[in-house]
Amino acid sequence: MPVTLSLNTLSDLPETVGRPAYDRADLSAGILHFGVGNFHRAHQACYLDRLFSTGQGHDWAIIGAGVMPGDSKARQVLAAQGFLTTVVAQEAETSTAHVTGAMLDYIDPTDAAAITQRLADPAIRIVSLTITEGGYFLDAGGRFDPAHPDILHDAAEPEMPRTVFGLMLKGLRMRRAGGTPPFTVMCCDNIPHNGHVTRNTLVGLARLIDPNLAQWVQDQVRFPNGMVDRITPATSDRERNILRDDFGVTDGWPVFCEGFTQWVLEDDFPLGRPPLEQVGVQFVPDVTPYEFMKIRILNGGHAVIAYPAGLLDIHFVHEAMEHPLIRAFLQKLEREEIIPGVPPVPDTDISTYFDLIEQRFLNPKIGDTVRRLCLDGSNRQPKFIVPSITDALARDGRIDGLALESALWCRYCAGVSESGAVIAPNDPNWDHLQTTAQAAQTDPRAWLKMRDVYGELADNERFAAAFSNALNALWQEGTVSVLQRYLDETL
Repeated sequence: MPVTLSLNTLSDLPETVGRPAYDRADLSAGILHFGVGNFHRAHQACYLDRLFSTGQGHDWAIIGAGVMPGDSKARQVLAAQGFLTTVVAQEAETSTAHVTGAMLDYIDPTDAAAITQRLADPAIRIVSLTITEGGYFLDAGGRFDPAHPDILHDAAEPEMPRTVFGLMLKGLRMRRAGGTPPFTVMCCDNIPHNGHVTRNTLVGLARLIDPNLAQWVQDQVRFPNGMVDRITPATSDRERNILRDDFGVTDGWPVFCEGFTQWVLEDDFPLGRPPLEQVGVQFVPDVTPYEFMKIRILNGGHAVIAYPAGLLDIHFVHEAMEHPLIRAFLQKLEREEIIPGVPPVPDTDISTYFDLIEQRFLNPKIGDTVRRLCLDGSNRQPKFIVPSITDALARDGRIDGLALESALWCRYCAGVSESGAVIAPNDPNWDHLQTTAQAAQTDPRAWLKMRDVYGELADNERFAAAFSNALNALWQEGTVSVLQRYLDETL
């Protein structure tokens, strides 16, 4: 009989399932985290759980928070099991399950006053974020967008914020008024220079409210850059059933992930931090080389395999990697167009790093879906692919594969796979993308007019020509033929 996860059933879990090696009554909150999704619970929460199990850092437990519509349901599920999560790490030959207990509470997302009161609490010394690449209110150039409707709302109604950044500013104003030093803001999203980006958005919103507040945030609040990595698919009934059947645990929202995990951070925490170096976090003076490597090779690589696989109705990522043309497309594009633009990384062989990425993508147990990789291209492409194109053009390097990747994304957004199956909406801007992609079937350059994605790259004739050729070929010949011609260097 499966054990239903709760604080009262921890001692009843099967022996094959790990559990917190600490008394949760000994923990106190030091971190408030926005964006309690699968990645956070497979990454930051796991590192803290391991740290607490060594007897260290017990004053750095997590309080969850959120502002999105789905956050209330997530809170209900986690609250019902004492904010515990079963994390299942899967590799080709092994699977392990461990219950983590690093989160003590999850504030009701509808209670903005409770969130800001916690933000003002002196015990909260770090505010961390996993709010997705699209949550930072950026334009195509990666700059803060002051005209976004949610930003305009928070600027006009700073006492009734509805964004993460408005809530943080209100909490910081309360701390400043009470003489409490500001918390450190720790971004854990896949954005180049994520600390700088987070600072620019917070300062940008503050400037709309009060220039003096903006200057204070600029001078007093710290935003360390960081690189995070662990492949973590969405949870479905498939994962819940595997946990129940293979491990004997019923969990309303388990997390399945790969065994590999990495976290590289700049050490800039004026109010202190948990000693995460004890559990494998790398603290470095400059995280830039690491984030370049990861975002361009791994996240960019995900995009490279996602759209051809989506057009060919392939469901799982490992199945996409088993398709000989898709895997060869990834290998050729990475080694000839992406990797040459990645700067050296301390103590890292980049070619070996890519070999590891390939093996991670091939993991048959992880259950990562092609649809997840195709999600939110309008926010991911400007961060994961467009910079590689810009850099390749600047060094007069090859761009045929990168242009083809962009054309594959456009073809996917037309909304029908090559079998004629309808592709369900898969982007916050899906309607606009679909309309534009359909127009690009006869006028490829219509797609490049999306300045929020391509910025000045849209004006580059070399890229525009390569993109147009690739998109026309996709419509006329199909994905398999075009991939083969790229591999034969005749595209």
